[in-house]
Amino acid sequence: MPLASTLRMAALSLFWGSGFLWIKLALTHGLTPAQITIARCVLGTAVLLFLARRAGQRLPRSGALWRRLVVAALFCNALPFALFALGERHLDSGIAGVLNATTPLWSLLIGIALGTDRAVHFVRLVGLVSGFAGTVVIFAPWRHAGLLSWPALYLLAAAASYAVAFAYMARYLTAGKSPMAMSAAQMLTATAWSALALPVAGPLRPDATALLAVAALGVLGTGVTFYLNYRLIADEGPTAAATVGYLLPVVSVTLGAVVLDEHIGARVLAGMAVVLVGVGLTRRKPASSAQALAGSRTRGSEGGRPAPVSRCAG
Repeated sequence: MPLASTLRMAALSLFWGSGFLWIKLALTHGLTPAQITIARCVLGTAVLLFLARRAGQRLPRSGALWRRLVVAALFCNALPFALFALGERHLDSGIAGVLNATTPLWSLLIGIALGTDRAVHFVRLVGLVSGFAGTVVIFAPWRHAGLLSWPALYLLAAAASYAVAFAYMARYLTAGKSPMAMSAAQMLTATAWSALALPVAGPLRPDATALLAVAALGVLGTGVTFYLNYRLIADEGPTAAATVGYLLPVVSVTLGAVVLDEHIGARVLAGMAVVLVGVGLTRRKPASSAQALAGSRTRGSEGGRPAPVSRCAG
């Protein structure tokens, strides 16, 4: 991988993985989950609109496309942003980052349920079971009165929401000729969704730390993150870009321990390792499928560089 792409991947991992730290700081310094969600969407929209304009791309004009963006923005942006903020009120930022890594597990379950993912071989099933086993190890329900707390369920629901969004976007939305403008339009729609929470957002009482944290979350953790992700996909392809997901829990856990002094014991580290191994196994394909995919990529590359794929900025 070229040095520029390697540096871009490192920056993407840091900005994306640090988002859970910024959420925690904003919460502990005076902002509510609704306020964080609204500010994140507004700032992310501003960055993406600027980048789209600089690239000479215009917002879509099709009414049907905007209706699809309404659904994508809900499940890919507004809902998970709010759920992560709600969950981190009572759980560590490192835990939130680990739970975010379960998104591919939810994607596989959704694919099985809808019949869109038929390549469910033994290794992938082992990965699916391992991933959820790792989640159980992290939360250790045997140590609590209930199986899972509401904050934990919020984080799991956020990861599942991303999976629903991926399935929907893969079926109904494509990057087309204006991927930056499409992403700006989706984030703009997410801002409209988040604005519905204004009546219950609560009074504004942030200090300087909260304002800096939410600014970093919106500009770096949302807007710039998508831009770097888009560039990485365009330069190296979606497979290379997908590997960033494996680094996010490591970044979130490390930052939580160093900056917030969050305690990460051996049980949580073991659970995180099991989750990452499980996710890796679910992404494996049978040899015949891998050979067919390689052949299709070879044929596709004859016509030029692969087209960028639109992804959520989480």
